[in-house]
Amino acid sequence: MRFGLRNEEMALEEMVQRLDAVSQDTDEIMHQDIVPLCAADIEDQLKKQFAYLSGGRGQDGCPVITFPDYPAFSEIPEKEFQNVLTYLTSIPSLQDTGIGFILVIDRRQDKWTSVKASVLRIAASFPGNLQLVLVLRPTGFLQRTLSDIAFKFNRDEFKMKVPIIMLSSVPELQSYIDKTQLTEDLGGTLDYCHSRWLSHRTAIESFAVMVKQTAQMLQSFGTELAETELPNDVQSTSSILSAHTEKKGKMKEDMMLALKEGHAILESIREPLTKNPEYNLNQDQLDNQTTVQRLLDQLGETEAAFDEFWAKHQQKLEQCLQLRNFEQNFREVKAILDVVSEKLSAFTDVGNSYAHVEHMLKDLASFEEKSNEAVEKARALSLEGNQLIQSKHYAVDSILPKCNELQHLCDEFTTEMSKRRNLLHKSLELHSLLEKSMKWCDEGIYLLASQPVDKCQSQDGAESALQEIEKFLDTGTKNKIQELNKVYKEYESILNPDLKEHVQKVFQKQESMEEMFQKRQVSLKKLAAKQTRPVQPVAPRPEAFTKSPCPSPGLRRGSENSPSSESNVPKRGNYKRAKSEMSDIQQGRSGSVMDDEENLAILRRHVMNELIETERAYVEELLCVLEGYAAEMDNPLMTHLISPALQNKKDVLFGNMEEIYHFHNRIFLRELENYIDYPELVGRCFLERMEDFQIYEKYCQNKPRSESLWRQCSDCAFFQECQKKLDHKLSLDSYLLKPVQRITKYQLLLKEMLKYSKNCEGAEDLQEALTSILGILKAVNDSMHLIAITGYDGNLNELGKLLMQGSFSVWTDHKKGHAKVKDLARFKPMQRHLFLHEKAVLFCKKREENGEGYEKAPSYSYKQSLNMTAVGITENVKGDVKKFEIWYNAREEVYIIQAPTPEIKATWVNEIRKVLTSQLQACREASQHRALEQTQSLPLPTSSNTSPSKNQTKSIKKLEERKTDPASLEGYVSSASVPKNPDKSKDDTVTSSTSESSALSKKRFTLQGFANLKSQKGWTKTSHSLDASEDNDGWSSAEDPLNSSDAEEEGGAGLRKLVPGKYTVVADHDEKGSPESLAVKSGDIVDLLHEGEEGLWFVKNLTTSKEGWVPASNLLALIGNSKSAQSLSSSESGTGSTFLSSSSSCSESCNATFSDIKG
Repeated sequence: MRFGLRNEEMALEEMVQRLDAVSQDTDEIMHQDIVPLCAADIEDQLKKQFAYLSGGRGQDGCPVITFPDYPAFSEIPEKEFQNVLTYLTSIPSLQDTGIGFILVIDRRQDKWTSVKASVLRIAASFPGNLQLVLVLRPTGFLQRTLSDIAFKFNRDEFKMKVPIIMLSSVPELQSYIDKTQLTEDLGGTLDYCHSRWLSHRTAIESFAVMVKQTAQMLQSFGTELAETELPNDVQSTSSILSAHTEKKGKMKEDMMLALKEGHAILESIREPLTKNPEYNLNQDQLDNQTTVQRLLDQLGETEAAFDEFWAKHQQKLEQCLQLRNFEQNFREVKAILDVVSEKLSAFTDVGNSYAHVEHMLKDLASFEEKSNEAVEKARALSLEGNQLIQSKHYAVDSILPKCNELQHLCDEFTTEMSKRRNLLHKSLELHSLLEKSMKWCDEGIYLLASQPVDKCQSQDGAESALQEIEKFLDTGTKNKIQELNKVYKEYESILNPDLKEHVQKVFQKQESMEEMFQKRQVSLKKLAAKQTRPVQPVAPRPEAFTKSPCPSPGLRRGSENSPSSESNVPKRGNYKRAKSEMSDIQQGRSGSVMDDEENLAILRRHVMNELIETERAYVEELLCVLEGYAAEMDNPLMTHLISPALQNKKDVLFGNMEEIYHFHNRIFLRELENYIDYPELVGRCFLERMEDFQIYEKYCQNKPRSESLWRQCSDCAFFQECQKKLDHKLSLDSYLLKPVQRITKYQLLLKEMLKYSKNCEGAEDLQEALTSILGILKAVNDSMHLIAITGYDGNLNELGKLLMQGSFSVWTDHKKGHAKVKDLARFKPMQRHLFLHEKAVLFCKKREENGEGYEKAPSYSYKQSLNMTAVGITENVKGDVKKFEIWYNAREEVYIIQAPTPEIKATWVNEIRKVLTSQLQACREASQHRALEQTQSLPLPTSSNTSPSKNQTKSIKKLEERKTDPASLEGYVSSASVPKNPDKSKDDTVTSSTSESSALSKKRFTLQGFANLKSQKGWTKTSHSLDASEDNDGWSSAEDPLNSSDAEEEGGAGLRKLVPGKYTVVADHDEKGSPESLAVKSGDIVDLLHEGEEGLWFVKNLTTSKEGWVPASNLLALIGNSKSAQSLSSSESGTGSTFLSSSSSCSESCNATFSDIKG
């Protein structure tokens, strides 16, 4: 830089010197250093022409100044007179003026007195040297004579430095001065025009001033340029370069104008020659031409000096601009390299799994690809700097260190990138080894768990299991960790505390698994060795002893009754040997079982650890989203980044994620951690919090709106800034999907846990938790469809819980006439999507799916709905196993539904059954409540026929518990089906037979809501069978009132009616469900005392004198065809009549029956 500046300083000094010389030369040319007068200053005085310089020369080359006849000569002010004379004497060259001037004073028309005064004035005021004074005296005789006399007598008064010659005529004058050097008014031939001469003098002097001013201006401009401080930024440098270039352009324009003017003056001087080539310029004209030419040369020299300086100054500015651009690019590239290096330095993680390291390698490769652009820029900039240095830039000392730094940074980045890549490849190698070892361990544990214990008891089974184990262990050389210290040493460069701990855990797991294998091998070898010893079969049936060391009472009793009992007992010695061998076998078996249980416990702990670890990660991810995105939407500093479409939409975008986070963080995660040592019991944790999982339904219902908003605003700068701050590799939409993924993950983990906990204490809870989670997933899925229903005017929440939903083909078959054509019987099916609620069935039309992602959800246009209180179903439709009927208002409207598969049809029919059955239960409960009130108001039976009040109360509680069980509905049907009037039993029986024969011809099941059935005053069990048979296979089976088709096909008779009395039991019965239940054995005599609620009879076992409750359905099987002392059709039993009246009140209170429907 110093060298460049020094060059510019030298150029400036040289230019200043040359321009100073130009100024001085100009002054010398114009004699401004002697007489600083210009024609322009005394133009008016020169115009009077009382004296002029004609350009003539004397014999010695003396300039001739002519004083023409000027009448007012004496009136010319002295100052003007002196200025004119001074100016005229300054025009000729110094050489000519040094010889002296010749004055020609023309006074031919004047008087002697004036001549005398003029000569004296000129002699006194003439500033230059005089060579000769020639005076043309007056031409008049008197004045001539007078002048001669006066001149002789007054000669002393005219004493001058030069002689004064009085001439009488022009010819005398021509003897002193050649005719060609005299103007025409003096009889000569010299061409002289005073106005032209004055114009030339003014132009020449103006041009000389211009040349001088231009030189001074260039000098000043050059100094200004040289003194300008170089800026430190590109924009300022560029501005200065532009400004200086603009000024330089104006300077050049002024110089061009000056040159143009000088050439114009030169042409004006030479104009006579142009017109007449033979024309000879006088000496003054030649001097003028020479003067102009010299001025032009000075101007050209000035331009050359400035151009030389400007070239150097421009080079300096351009190099400065190059330097500033280089420095700016250097700062930018260095900043990028610093960021890239900082990001690269952040790649310190060596990964926590093989997949993670693979992902990190891909990220590193992607990062390297993106970073290469910055590195290439840095290398290109370094090359550019080297080129500047080679071009002899003035700032070499500034450019060279920066080039070296760029090269160093690039090399350092490349080295570090290679180092990072090598470390990750090393980590990939280690994780591959670890995962191989873990996979090997898992396969080993699975092998141990999958080896059946019973098959290993034989010699072949034990040897086969040993071979499997040995074969598996042989694969360990390629898969397991051989030496832990060797691994530590080989992978020392990547082993951080976490990874080292992970290696230790894997190695411990490997050792534990190998220890399990060793134990299993020992057990199997014992079993194989035990089997090789021969055992003598000393007893025909040794199984009786191997099954149990102590004979059961049955065996003992059998041996006592057998006449050859001694032959069945082995000898004492052989018995001891068999006992010893069986003891060893049982020990081996128990050891193997213990090994299997230990293996399963390890698997359970593995699943539990995965559940807790993923739960913690899930909670952390939710917190990260809530703090990094949701909270930032309320941050005033981030408001400017949020697009208008995203304003006030936080609840739409995130839904109830905060509620989900608080549930998992504060409650569920902590409760899960309490079960870490009891993984098989974790199902209880899920069951206790199953209601809380309903919050996911709300989140999933909002997901389509969230997805739509994300698609609109995904390019928003706010999301990009938040993602950058969080250093997330995935965008927000991936994290918004986490709750949906998590709720589906639980059922997979529960299945795994249940798989390894089938014989544990908490297996039932795990199964129930799994079922509940699947139910929640189904409810979530159903709700996603439910919110897509459009056109329904009412409130869907009032229809009760959504039970099922699906698409079907639907035909309509309405019995009554309709006004609209579209309601007539359809031959072409309609495609409808059905929604089964607890209180109604909705028929909707599915619309086309549009959009993407969650937006690609169908919509459903509401068409009609059926109230479940007025709905009936027909299970089978002839000709198609996938069809069933839903009919409405006693088959006024019939909808034939075709399911996609028979399985879907069965599921729907069963669900509709449950809904209609629940309606029946509700009706029965109301009726039973009234019956109970009536029973309490009747007289109590005798003590022998009445159970203790305590037992009766417990029985009622038991019945209430059985209400929710569909299987317990048997009791409802039985107890409510006792004939109201015993006298009609015979007719009912006949009618029942008729209904059975009718049922055989129809194989469709029909169930209708009770609110829509035709009312009857009372209905009995046999009347049920009749009505149902006349319709489509009604309830004719007491065992299963919802599945009459089996009874119809068997053609069974109607149920027998039970009445109090004594009966003989033909089969054993021992129900352990309740303390009040009664156990009976075949052959016992029982007394049916009275019928209780819910189809139970209070029975006394006369054989054991015990009393208790027995279901009526079980009694029918227990007593078979035995008869009591009382007839089954007897109407004399007070107890029976009492409860029959209660049953009839149930029928009346329900106000419902089966309607007559023709198939």
